[in-house]
Amino acid sequence: MALEVFHKDETLQMRRKLIGQSCRLFFSRDPVKIVRARGQYLYDENGMQYLDCISNVQHVGHCHPSLTQDAAAQMDLLNSNTRFLHDNIVLYADRLAATLPKKLCVFYFVNSGSEANDLALRLARQYTRHQDVIVLDHAYHGHLTSLIDISPYKFRKLEGQKEWVHVAPLPDTYHGIYREDHPDPGQAYADTVKSLIDEAHKKGRKISSFFAESLPSVGGQIIFPTGYCKRIAEYVREAGGVYVADEIQTGFGRVGSHFWAFQLQGEDFCPDIVTMGKPIGNGHPIACVATTEEIAAAFTASGVEYFNTFGGNPVSCAIGLAVLDVIEKEDLRGNAVRVGGHLKQLLLQLQTKHPLIGDVRGVGLFIGMELVKDRASRKPATEEAAHLVRRLKEERIVMSTDGPWDSVIKFKPPMCFSIEDAERVCTCIDQILRDVGDFISSVEHKRRFLTQTVAVCQSYNGGEWESRLKHTMKQKQKTLTLYLQSQLGVSMVHLRDRWR
Repeated sequence: MALEVFHKDETLQMRRKLIGQSCRLFFSRDPVKIVRARGQYLYDENGMQYLDCISNVQHVGHCHPSLTQDAAAQMDLLNSNTRFLHDNIVLYADRLAATLPKKLCVFYFVNSGSEANDLALRLARQYTRHQDVIVLDHAYHGHLTSLIDISPYKFRKLEGQKEWVHVAPLPDTYHGIYREDHPDPGQAYADTVKSLIDEAHKKGRKISSFFAESLPSVGGQIIFPTGYCKRIAEYVREAGGVYVADEIQTGFGRVGSHFWAFQLQGEDFCPDIVTMGKPIGNGHPIACVATTEEIAAAFTASGVEYFNTFGGNPVSCAIGLAVLDVIEKEDLRGNAVRVGGHLKQLLLQLQTKHPLIGDVRGVGLFIGMELVKDRASRKPATEEAAHLVRRLKEERIVMSTDGPWDSVIKFKPPMCFSIEDAERVCTCIDQILRDVGDFISSVEHKRRFLTQTVAVCQSYNGGEWESRLKHTMKQKQKTLTLYLQSQLGVSMVHLRDRWR
């Protein structure tokens, strides 16, 4: 198979003409054309290798040979409608059940994370007979209309918040209303959800579900405070609702110590519904909803058949089984613990050297490094984060940002990411931030110099003012005049004229 049909420029031109412009590319100003991949590495049309730090979809690595072989073998044998009896779907459901708490024992297979979350919403409403949903601020749960409605990250840019949606504060102990110095942030943030429930009840509304990622990703790689989920589950269930854990970004061992991120909250916490996607098929379109027998029975009792043409087909399930095999055989959870722990320690070391790094947080191979302009105010350093991503691309490292202000550098690489990869990335980040720090210091020096210059100049009048100005500024570049005008907010008309 040819790696390239068109020259890069022609491909880009055709894409701009044929593909909707809302479908954006990474590095849109200068996109990378990727023609093949293996493991944690991507290759462009010129054979240049890029280290992939963000493709959590390719969970066990790009183009893993075990997956491609099993997919091709099953496709050569059978890929049928799921209404025919076949072993793969039950084999796969049984394997998934072994990774979950016992009560999550009924499965529905679909084709994408959005489909899974949409079905979870239906299951919750059918079981509870309630409509309202509580979600976290900045959450994103998918691109279907039903999911845009429960995704503040999206609906705030569109039609706004529906009356049946209630938005709880993101339990962010770095930027949020309760921070790391609070004695019990988990309880404090959980109580904000209880307040939402009480307010909804006063209006005659009823809660069907609390819907949240087990580790918010778009929200900025957030790690929930201890006890948060367990307490919320108690409040929501008391209100007649259910707890839905969105594991589409974080499931299948990414956190290392556990197979599912919700398990970080303790063995005594179990959601009522869990959704899976992205890593489940390593890039193949498969997703899943796991729930309890009681919720599944209520869904069946509606009398409406649930049928998904491709969900759980033999090829998809063969790939899903292969993903589970690779995770186990290659000890990818153990790798997430080892490499993720090493990466986090390297980033924490960088934090001691670079004031721009305000926070390092995460678990396993789910890590966020937040850049701030000032550690005291914690003002997000959005531009600096974007600059870091662009510079890393020049070093052939693929990275991106997340969080409400796009100030969080996110690490969600394929699970085969190595110690050497982690060290390479951190070495590059160190050098880039050192350069940024030198630049900022230089600008600050110029700002102080120019502020003093203005003060000196304004203390003189007439010819003496002009003479002192020329003497003081003769060594400086013309661009500093414009800098002074824009940054210090003083009138520089006379200064600019005399400089010329």
